[in-house]
Amino acid sequence: MAVVNAAHLHLFLNHVPTVGLVLGVGLFLLALVRRQQVLERASYEVLFAIAVLTLPAYVTGLGAQAVLLDRADVSAAAIDAHQDAALLAFAGMQVTGGAAWLALWRLRRNLEAGPGVAGTVLLLAIVTLVLMTGAAAVGGEIRHPETRADDAVIASRGPMPVSSIGAFVTGQAWVWPAAETLHFIGLSLLFGVMAVINLRVLGMMKMVSFQALHRLLPWAVVGFAINLSTGTLFLASAPEQYAESVPFFWKTGLLAAGGGSLLYLTVADRPWAVDAGESAPAIDRAIATGALGLWVAVMYLGRMLPFLGTSF
Repeated sequence: MAVVNAAHLHLFLNHVPTVGLVLGVGLFLLALVRRQQVLERASYEVLFAIAVLTLPAYVTGLGAQAVLLDRADVSAAAIDAHQDAALLAFAGMQVTGGAAWLALWRLRRNLEAGPGVAGTVLLLAIVTLVLMTGAAAVGGEIRHPETRADDAVIASRGPMPVSSIGAFVTGQAWVWPAAETLHFIGLSLLFGVMAVINLRVLGMMKMVSFQALHRLLPWAVVGFAINLSTGTLFLASAPEQYAESVPFFWKTGLLAAGGGSLLYLTVADRPWAVDAGESAPAIDRAIATGALGLWVAVMYLGRMLPFLGTSF
């Protein structure tokens, strides 16, 4: 047995969305009570960062399932219930992170976040915290039979979200090709915008200010959302292809790191101050070089999944 497997990684990473979300909501409430925009910005950043880190936490659950499923002391029905609860919590966290990012983008452009934005983000975060807590509780029942319902009771609840989504994708001949098409469109949007902005930081297109290109960032987020949605469809319909795919886990980790570079370009002060004809500081050029490498690696690993490893 490997010293560290997907189950170990999942047990470590699944604390990020649960504990992190509690801290994020607490910081947000403190910001609203004290009416400090600096704290409010920080809470938006924390919520977006948690949303990005929730991606590897969710994906490693597939590998953990493959490791634990054949054990006699583990309930397959409880694993399925946890998987479905985790999907709902994952979706809620991504919506919350997207709303937090939009608020950050508007604030960076010296605009108001918008009427009701703070309340909306807080409501989404609280709902997601409830969903995340429920998913964590169900996950704990996998190895603790004294706290879970009988498998027959779990099975009697009917079709679950993940299995229903998987059946729909595999049962309709047009769904997978359509999702693949949307996936590549989303990737083109994401990489295209991130490439243009990072190349400007590196010194190209100096006739354009960074602030002007900053307007393009919402299109990158749209591309990211398309990729995330279609990628979730693939996971639900063919989990066995991804559960033990090392290149896929690397792609997921690099994608999360790329989300960090998106957050940096959204809120950082130094690139924002680069006007037309000016060069960005050396540290920002180094960050831009690393970000371009990250996105190229994500595309490479995604395209090479059928050829690397033994899962496909």
